[in-house]
Amino acid sequence: MVFGLRTGDASHHRTEDNGYSRCEYISDYIASFRPYTNFAAVAGCPPATVLAWNCAKCNANPTFTPVAAGGNGASVQFWYVGYDANLASVIVGFQGTDADKILPILTDADFFLTTLDSGLFPGLSSDIKTHNGFNDAQMASASAVLSAVNTAMSRFGARRVTVTGHSLGGAIATISAVHLKLHLPSTTTFKVVTYGCPRVGNQAFANYFNSRFPGANSRINNQDDIVPIVPGRFLGFDHVEGEIHILNNNGWVSCPGQDNEDGDCTIGYVPNIFAGDTGDHSGPYDGIRMGCS
Repeated sequence: MVFGLRTGDASHHRTEDNGYSRCEYISDYIASFRPYTNFAAVAGCPPATVLAWNCAKCNANPTFTPVAAGGNGASVQFWYVGYDANLASVIVGFQGTDADKILPILTDADFFLTTLDSGLFPGLSSDIKTHNGFNDAQMASASAVLSAVNTAMSRFGARRVTVTGHSLGGAIATISAVHLKLHLPSTTTFKVVTYGCPRVGNQAFANYFNSRFPGANSRINNQDDIVPIVPGRFLGFDHVEGEIHILNNNGWVSCPGQDNEDGDCTIGYVPNIFAGDTGDHSGPYDGIRMGCS
């Protein structure tokens, strides 16, 4: 199949093959993700850099005002919170990882599905479970992030929150979105944009997430990236909805459902880890590579 990118046309074309539906996006829609891509990349910067908003990828979003940042890049992933006037949204970003660092976490036999902390996630069924490592990583900064988001919403009168991250940061962002929605005013609207995100939890988690963020999640995967196909479904993991897959010809395809098996969607494109390429994990995502520099 050929996927054309036509400048100035923000529409998309829908096709159906083998029972799976997908949309082929074109240039204006693709370009609309660039602010979020840069926000996800900046999450790899140390807190001091983010608070000064002084980096090349920071400059790509000049209407952003940082509010708080934290983490040490080791036991606690970097995170930051601020407000973007152009998007009229609070932004929450979480640090990602390289493929060679996250793959051992996702393929090591020691990981398991665990219930979410009842203090952070009140009222959730014990059937809802996430990867224990992702769960721990989100918990490490959860209270500080929520406090910073409340501060940003109050300071700027915001009612919209966007959560983003790449790789491990995408997994943390996915869980964090659930946490924030439970604790912020019911009038708050959400947008979640992740890049190269692995499967985060079980079917119950995916179903819960989808019910709380209908049409508000974009899970962007690049070409032959291995990370989005792990942990395996045979281990009880399932993706949340919202996949957008970047093809090797740079076309972007929307893949409805949780684990769309269409040949142009990730698990059809990369059927196993031996068919993938770890080099695609960091990008490019419409010309932007992840990482602070």
